[in-house]
Amino acid sequence: MDQQRWFAAKGLVTSVFGLTLAGAAQAQSSVTLYGVVDAGLLFTNKSPNASTGQNAGRQFALIDSGDSVSEFGLLGVEDLGHGMKAEFKLESGFSMANGAFNDSNGNMFGRQAWVGLSNDLGEFKAGLQFSPFLLSLYELDPRGLSQFGSGIVNYVNNVVATGIFNANAVSYTSPVIAGLQGSVMFAFGGAAGNFSAGRQYSASLKYDNGSLTINASLYNGNAGGNAQTPVPTTQPFLGRMLGAAYKFGKVTVKASFTSYKVAGSFNNNVYGGGVDYLLLPDLDLNGGVWVTSDRNQTTNHSVMGAVGVQYFLSKRTTLYGQVGVVNNHGAMNTGLSINGALNGVTGTTVGANLGVRHVF
Repeated sequence: MDQQRWFAAKGLVTSVFGLTLAGAAQAQSSVTLYGVVDAGLLFTNKSPNASTGQNAGRQFALIDSGDSVSEFGLLGVEDLGHGMKAEFKLESGFSMANGAFNDSNGNMFGRQAWVGLSNDLGEFKAGLQFSPFLLSLYELDPRGLSQFGSGIVNYVNNVVATGIFNANAVSYTSPVIAGLQGSVMFAFGGAAGNFSAGRQYSASLKYDNGSLTINASLYNGNAGGNAQTPVPTTQPFLGRMLGAAYKFGKVTVKASFTSYKVAGSFNNNVYGGGVDYLLLPDLDLNGGVWVTSDRNQTTNHSVMGAVGVQYFLSKRTTLYGQVGVVNNHGAMNTGLSINGALNGVTGTTVGANLGVRHVF
């Protein structure tokens, strides 16, 4: 699964599908509508009480985005000549369960809203965008950051939406040179009398020769600033990630180490790995395991594992099923699903979901 395909299917940079709305009069200019609709059924044998955090019993519910974020957006591209292109993206997340904003920070275009320029020297973007840290995490996740039972559950459980949605940001991504590609991002924070409040930066360096991928990235963000959203995006944390993937035939093996160090709080290390196997052209199998440990208090730890199957009814429509289990010790509260089961309870929780996804 390549990076653009995931973000069409999983919710973070989306490929271009669907209808060209403009550009008939000028062939080198276009605006494209794209999106994903995804809904599923979720079951867990335990769920936390909102007040006490203790086990409140089983749950069975319809949820939005069982596997992929439901979203829609506009992508515009204009050929300026001499290899230069102007581009923009506006992207919003919504809930298939009730039609409200979801995975979008409560804003109309809370996922992505940027304008940029690109040529043979690289790509420059300005506006709300994903961090290189998050994109690196996706590339090394064996389950493509599925909303159920993948590394994104650990990510959001640790630092909410910080590093996913970066407001007031500028970034540069280099061209690929001898298999190497780098990316840097700086998000202007600032408040009256405190220019460092809410300031964020991230960087990544990747090597990819077609079979072997090695990726390293970092993230550093401060609390506060003027980017206030309904879902917190300025959690003060220091993130580090290092991992590798190897592809042979229809099988891809991935492994990574990620550190989430939150100022004045926990310092969690997450060790993850797994396999993706395209068994048939219309059938994909994948599975992964993530071990989380709090370095400040080692009695706080968890193990989460999940397997999934996707059956492609067409290029746009997919049926999926996923099964997962998580075991929490101490104060660790790792869950199984971004929607409906983000936080777990002490002990072992088993869950599953079934759903359908359509990409347009």
